Amino acid sequence: MSNFKNPRLILASTSVYRKELLGRLGIPFEVVSPKVDETPLAGETTQTLALRLAKAKAAAVASLNPEAWVIGSDQVADLCGAAIGKPGNFERALAQLQLMRGSIVTFHTALCLMRGDIGTTVCIPTEVKFRNLKDDVLEAYLHAEEPYDCAGSAKSEAMGISLLEYIRSDDPTALIGLPLIALSGLLRDAGFLIPNSKERTE
Repeated sequence: MSNFKNPRLILASTSVYRKELLGRLGIPFEVVSPKVDETPLAGETTQTLALRLAKAKAAAVASLNPEAWVIGSDQVADLCGAAIGKPGNFERALAQLQLMRGSIVTFHTALCLMRGDIGTTVCIPTEVKFRNLKDDVLEAYLHAEEPYDCAGSAKSEAMGISLLEYIRSDDPTALIGLPLIALSGLLRDAGFLIPNSKERTE
C-alpha cells in the first residue's frame, strides 16, 4: 500500500476555486485550461448547459492527454429558468443581487470525469434562498468582497454567506464550484486511493 501511486489526474479549469477544492483531496493533479465555447445553445436549459460544458471541458483536455483522467466542471445559476452568469463588474453584480433578493436560485454544478473519450457526468443542484436586503447592504457587500468572478455575485464561503437565508444541497462544496462528495466517488471508482498519505499535491 505504501508504494501505491494514483493515476495521472488533470483539472480542466483555470478556476482558483476549483483548484483549491480539488487540493483538499490530497492527491497530485495538473491544471490545464480547456478551450471551449461556452455560448448557450438555443432552447438549452440551465442544467443541460452545465452538463454539456462540463463534458466539453473534460473532452477538450482528454483528447490531448488520452492516458490521463480529466476533470471537467461547470456551474450555471438559474433564476426562474434564466441563466445568471458572472457579473464582471460592480454595476452588473448589484443588478444581479437586486434581481435575486428574496428569491430562490438553483445553482447547477456539473462534473465530468473522463479518460480518452469515455466519461461519467453528473449534476448536483444547490438551492439558495437570498435574503430580501436593501440596496445599501448589497452595495456594502460588493465593495467589501468584489465577487465579480462568481455567478450570482456572492461568495458563500466568505462574507457572501450573510446575504443568504439558506443553502440546500447534497454536496456542500458544489456551490463553491466542485462537488467533492460526488468527485471522490468517481475517482475511487476510477482507481484512485483517497486519502493517500504517501502523496502530496503540487
